[in-house]
Amino acid sequence: MLKASIMKEKNNIQVTRVAQSRIGEVDFEHLPFGKFFSDHMFVADYQDGAWKDSRIVPFGNFSLHPATMAIHYGQALFEGMKASKTAEGQPMLFRPEMHARRLNFSAERLCMPSLPEDLFLDALHALISLDADWIPTNEGSAMYIRPAMFATDGFVGVRPSETYRFFIITSPVGPYYSKPVRLMAETQYVRAIRGGVGEAKAAGNYAAAMLPTRIAQEKGFDQVMWLDGMDFKYIQEVGTMNIFFVIDGKVITPATDGAILKGITRDSIIHLLRDHGYTVEERPLSIDEVVEAYHAGLLQEVFGAGTAAVVSQVSEIAYGDLLMKLPPVENRPISEFAKDEINGLRSGRIPDPYGWVVPVDAVAMVNA
Repeated sequence: MLKASIMKEKNNIQVTRVAQSRIGEVDFEHLPFGKFFSDHMFVADYQDGAWKDSRIVPFGNFSLHPATMAIHYGQALFEGMKASKTAEGQPMLFRPEMHARRLNFSAERLCMPSLPEDLFLDALHALISLDADWIPTNEGSAMYIRPAMFATDGFVGVRPSETYRFFIITSPVGPYYSKPVRLMAETQYVRAIRGGVGEAKAAGNYAAAMLPTRIAQEKGFDQVMWLDGMDFKYIQEVGTMNIFFVIDGKVITPATDGAILKGITRDSIIHLLRDHGYTVEERPLSIDEVVEAYHAGLLQEVFGAGTAAVVSQVSEIAYGDLLMKLPPVENRPISEFAKDEINGLRSGRIPDPYGWVVPVDAVAMVNA
């Protein structure tokens, strides 16, 4: 039963419920990432300089003009979030306001309209509260939330679109990586350079990564570890997450220099580690420094961090002919602490002194 809530006139969200839920078709004990989608989705359209027609409707296909500008000119972006439940069954969001701000940062870089933060948050709360039964409760599982925006003008010509669609879909998921990952340092292809769109969640960033990722996978690796686009010297991030190194007791992560995504899980881990007495350095980190630390026996842990991956251990890193093998997971106290803290906060198992975890409540919904 949805709770009553205070109505905010400008963000009233029209709701059309499904006639019959599909939840019975899903095996919640076996949830591959990104395959199953919940009953409803949120949609809003940008026309004449304003966001209009905010609505929750049954999950389904869009109808698109063949000249839809997002297809031809790449004005498309997305966010990635998760919802979880406490032991008492309360749905929770993790730092949703930061996702709203990052979405608008990406929109500005791609010459797209910003979305009012209160509309973003109201849409999240309304949609998640409606489909709360789809949030899995197994260890490592969650509801993955995908807000996205794309240009919708039917026009062939290089200019920003005048119309856009914003939508949110949700998906019950299991762990993104079920085991530690093997990385290959990329020395030919480039992910991003300063001044580009690397720190935005532009859809095209991921298209550009697919070929080098497939090449790495054909060689037996799980993902690419990107190096800078000028000298292939400084580490940037992994294809699906930011990256952290523990060298001689210090936690080091590449500084966000305009070519690296400002990960929200990354930011959270930095805060958590520093608050618990760990030394964390955000700075340029060269692959040569990592190799030197490995040969000296000082490379103690490597792990990735992201909304989908949460905290994922790295087992091996290939750089040219060198294969660096990391210590076993049971000898990684820092990354395991970070993972336990993030998961504990999201589940309500650990008290939240930061105000990061936000209870989901139905807001501004009008039944259609």
